[in-house]
Amino acid sequence: MGFIHFLIRKLRHPDDYPAVAPLLNLIWSEPTTAQELQADEEKIPPGQLHYNEDGKLMGWDRPKWVAENEHGQVVGYAIVWRAPWNEPGSLGHTVVVHTDARRNGIGGALYAELMNWAREVKASRLVDYLRESDEASIAFAQRRGYVKGRHSFESVLDLEAYTIEEALSESIADAERGGIRFVTLAEEPGEENERKLHELYKTTHPDIPGFVGDYPWFEEWKKWNLQLPGIRPEWIHIAKDGDRYVGVVALQYNEQTQAMYHQYTAVLPEYRGRRIALALKLLGVRTAQTSRVAYLRTNNYSMNAPMLRINRDLLGFRAEPGNFEMIRTL
Repeated sequence: MGFIHFLIRKLRHPDDYPAVAPLLNLIWSEPTTAQELQADEEKIPPGQLHYNEDGKLMGWDRPKWVAENEHGQVVGYAIVWRAPWNEPGSLGHTVVVHTDARRNGIGGALYAELMNWAREVKASRLVDYLRESDEASIAFAQRRGYVKGRHSFESVLDLEAYTIEEALSESIADAERGGIRFVTLAEEPGEENERKLHELYKTTHPDIPGFVGDYPWFEEWKKWNLQLPGIRPEWIHIAKDGDRYVGVVALQYNEQTQAMYHQYTAVLPEYRGRRIALALKLLGVRTAQTSRVAYLRTNNYSMNAPMLRINRDLLGFRAEPGNFEMIRTL
């Protein structure tokens, strides 16, 4: 293909989403849609940045750009964002170019736009996540001063012919004999229980290897954990000790793939070592099988050995290419 003439412009809401979704689906494991992108955008208030007492960037914003070829087709997309709970000074970003339009300088031009914005707002760090198998994108980032950070492994459990081993199923009965009760959020609806679940997420999230920053407050957490497409209360399994929520597995259904994603798995530190996480995982697998989905997908950081052991060694998840966190200090 010959050289492509292009221009960079700001994304138009919501007109560009039908062209942006297929671009993101080139690099995301689970596909999205224009409708989902628009719905996400409508959950976020207008940007409001400020600085803390150390001069570090705070607040939130999310400018976006597209690259348009000479025929008016969107062939590239870039977004740079921060949420209020991100590490002070830090910005996340994504840049993607259609495979037929690469090696024309489009990625570099989009990156220049987001970098100019990052410098204008005095960010101190840029973070992207790239597929470990995407050598070209990793090289692109390294040429611009990025270094590899955390390594996230991806795993898939094919469910069409999957059978849960009886010995593993005993973990559920063992936990119950130890005083743990398993319920779903559908069985315990209401804001009071949602707030208990939020507290469980907030308490366990810092245990994710390499986690930095704060955690979303209840209203924001609810938007991004309970009110997403494909989330149902009956697909959120909770381990209880008395009235206390001590563990959780949450699943999300993707209409396009007719599969599910393990959105979150956690057990309070003082309850670990009792196979509660395994029991919750098995309940999630049963839910997925009952829902007749093709597979379950999950991600774990390489440093999270206990969860990797459950997923791959005990449950038989298949290893797939994961992601590298790529970091540039400004």
